[in-house]
Amino acid sequence: MSGVKKYDYSTLTTAIRDYTEVDSSVLTTTVVDGIIMAAEFRIYQELPMDSQRFVQEGALSTDNNTINSPAGALFIRGVEVFNSTANTEGNGTWLEKKDQTYLSEYTDRLTGPEGDLTAQDVTGFPKYYAMFGGADNTTDTSSGGMYIAPTPDAAYKFRIYYNKMPNGLGSGTGFNNNTYLSTYFPQGLLYACLVEAFGYLKGPMDMLTYYENRYKNAVQQFAGMQLGRRRRDDYTDGTVRIPVKSPSP
Repeated sequence: MSGVKKYDYSTLTTAIRDYTEVDSSVLTTTVVDGIIMAAEFRIYQELPMDSQRFVQEGALSTDNNTINSPAGALFIRGVEVFNSTANTEGNGTWLEKKDQTYLSEYTDRLTGPEGDLTAQDVTGFPKYYAMFGGADNTTDTSSGGMYIAPTPDAAYKFRIYYNKMPNGLGSGTGFNNNTYLSTYFPQGLLYACLVEAFGYLKGPMDMLTYYENRYKNAVQQFAGMQLGRRRRDDYTDGTVRIPVKSPSP
């Protein structure tokens, strides 16, 4: 990105104050951190992108029909289980996502009318998973989890594909000086921050509206790359062709 305009925490902070013509006595470090955080959350919630995609590997527990969601997971994109207790090499089996009620009905059918078995007793290679809630979403043990059916009869290896909120720009511990957004979507991040800043400053409304529209236009363009070009290639999907109108002879 040499020679291309991008922001880090310091230059974005300066830009927010310059564009709003307000100094650090009003837009303090704490206020600016809050503005940047709100802007980043808005972008990440409105536009899933590759920088949010993560993979976590683990092993199922024999006779245990639950696994934890990865820490900070916003949503699960898929669960792949391998018919191996040693590694995740080769092709795995993708579990079908269902509701908890479906898994209950599925295990009820397999336990038989006598009711002498429980869902935990229905073991085998997993086929389905269903989400359940969590707490503060900061660790693997407090981010909710997934029910698995049938209950694993061995410690099969698995991969969870998920999206989470990356660490953002900020001045405190755990924050970054540069992020994917500040590097590859600097103008959109700036516009989103200015919307939050003018909202905090309570005007002028025409400037808030102006930057809101600039942000929306920038997001549409960025989405074309994130959800379009980055999800296809020339070999598989063919070269993108844009029809160009030509005058009739």
